This record gives sequence, structure tokens and C-alpha cells, in this order.
Amino acid sequence: MFGFITLRGGAMISPDALAWRFSRSSGPGGQSVNTADSRVELSVRLTDVAWSSPVQLERVRVRLAGRLGDDEVLTVTASEHRSQLRNREAALARVRALLDEALAPPAPPRRATRASRSSRERRAQGERRRRAVKEMRRRPPAS
Repeated sequence: MFGFITLRGGAMISPDALAWRFSRSSGPGGQSVNTADSRVELSVRLTDVAWSSPVQLERVRVRLAGRLGDDEVLTVTASEHRSQLRNREAALARVRALLDEALAPPAPPRRATRASRSSRERRAQGERRRRAVKEMRRRPPAS
């Protein structure tokens, strides 16, 4: 049903690396509620993904450390749609988005800069102007 998934940097997830589980979605129910197993849980073991380089695997391990279990399995759930197929597509899109974001190259470090002399002077003038306005609002001293 779902083919190979290509990730950023050339990494590939084969359909065999995906483990699907289905269960009943939570939500409002009643006598005639739709009882289809539409909640989808998708798990991907990081070691089963075809990474382009070991650096990619390490980057994903570090960036998704809070979402991974002891056995390095990334699990996402989807239950927002009524149909199981749409929930499967949503779960697959979430896995792909998470892994693509984790594979993104690190942002360049921020270079510290200083405010220019003129910008500091403009700010000081604005503060002085504001202080004068507020001073005019005060009651004159009783003498």
C-alpha cells in the first residue's frame, strides 16, 4: 500500500520497517457509534532505516531522544479522522515530518553584534521624551 519513503539527505524507509497497530479511537460514543478501529499507531525502528551516513542516524538519535524508547523506536499516533486510511496517511506524514526535521543540518551559530551608537542615542532620546511627558502629568509640588 505504501512504498519507500525518501527522507532528507537520501535516507530511505522501507515499508518493512514500519510497524502498524490499530485500535478504537477515543471520543464521544453512544448506542450507534462507529466502532471501526480507526486509531493508528505507527512505529519505526531507527536501525531499520537505510541512512545515507552514520552522522544522520546520530543526529536523529540526539534530536529525537525525548521521543525514542530504549529500543530506539519512534512511535506516532493518529486518530483525528474517521477512516483508518486517512489516519494511516496522517501518521506516515508525522513520521516523515519528524525525521525530516531531525535530519536538518544544524543552524549556523549566531554572531554577537552590538547596537550602533546612533541607535543607542535614538533610544536614549525616546526615553528622555517619554520621561518629560510623564513629568508634565504630575501634580506640581505644594509650596
